[in-house]
Amino acid sequence: MGVVRKQSKGLAVIRSILALLVVAWAVFLIYWGIVTSLKPPAETFTISGISVPVIQFRPTLENWKTELSTRESRFTLTNSIIVAVFATAVAMLLGVPAGYALARFQFRRMKNRDLTVWFLSQRVLPPVVVVIPFFLLMRALKLLDTQLALILLNATFTLPFAVVISRQAFQELPVELEEAAAVDGCSDFAAFVRIAFPLAAPTLVAVAAICVAFTWNEFLFALSLTSLKAKTFPVYLAGAEDTRGVQFWFMATRAMLALGPPTILALLIQRYIVRGLTFGAVKG
Repeated sequence: MGVVRKQSKGLAVIRSILALLVVAWAVFLIYWGIVTSLKPPAETFTISGISVPVIQFRPTLENWKTELSTRESRFTLTNSIIVAVFATAVAMLLGVPAGYALARFQFRRMKNRDLTVWFLSQRVLPPVVVVIPFFLLMRALKLLDTQLALILLNATFTLPFAVVISRQAFQELPVELEEAAAVDGCSDFAAFVRIAFPLAAPTLVAVAAICVAFTWNEFLFALSLTSLKAKTFPVYLAGAEDTRGVQFWFMATRAMLALGPPTILALLIQRYIVRGLTFGAVKG
């Protein structure tokens, strides 16, 4: 027993050290981005060390003012917000009822477990495989370079998360509550709206946040299907190089702008995100 405890303690120490290294690496990247965005362009590569603001250089907001005053920057940020919000809304409107149906009803021709696995398989499908078919489809529908095309595609690829995690959330609820409501004359739809949905709301908030994050970061379809009118912020960020090379001070500012909204959202609802993620991991 003593040897086992020592091994367990040693593994815990190693895991803690690895976790600290990963956190330090992630925090340093954010620190580097913030510091670079606050540097005057002339001092971007002239300061050695970790570039401590105020001590090693005088921080300035000129890069932020310039970036936020650029029309394309505001335009692509707006496009990203619109696509993320509406794609998440579509995925939740379709995915939550589907998850409830998989949790509460038994399908005969295809078993519930097989349907769930099918939804999961859509998530693991590499998006690059379907880029060309979707491009041809959107061209036929005259939806190229439109926000609607990105909303439909992102809703399609985030829908499996909404279905699978909400299914697990509804399965965690005691079915006796809905059975008691049915005895009092409550229909299946009313039981879903009035009982199951409010009880599962915290987990559904986490599901919506995950869908927003995936849509916000999506790059491949935005690059392939848009050129000007519906360009999103990740595509704008990737095209920051010009004839003078990579302007790192603007790149850092744009990276912080792209990182801001999802980070604020995650901090506001972090406990719901953990709950939503662990729902799908504990049970099959």
